[in-house]
Amino acid sequence: YPADALFTPRARSKYDVALAMYHDQALIPIKALDFDEGVNVTLGLPIIRTSPDHGTAFDIAGKGIADPGAMIAALRMAGEMAARRAARD
Repeated sequence: YPADALFTPRARSKYDVALAMYHDQALIPIKALDFDEGVNVTLGLPIIRTSPDHGTAFDIAGKGIADPGAMIAALRMAGEMAARRAARD
C-alpha cells in the first residue's frame, strides 16, 4: 500500500502490522487512530525496546490524571516479544 493510503480502514483490514522506514511516517497516523494505546517498537537492537507512542507528557506528570493505557500496552508487547524470543532460543 502507498503511504498515503496505508492507514485507511480498508487497508488496515488486510494486515496486522505496519512497518515504516521513518518514525514520523507511522507515528502521526497511529496517534490519530489510537492515541491512548499506541506502541512504538524499535527493531534491530540487541534488546527489546517498546515505548508508548504518546510521548512524555511532562505537563501532566505528578497530577494523577495520566492514562496508563499506552504504557501498559508497551509493557505487554515487550513481554510477548520476550516470550517469543525465549521460545525460539
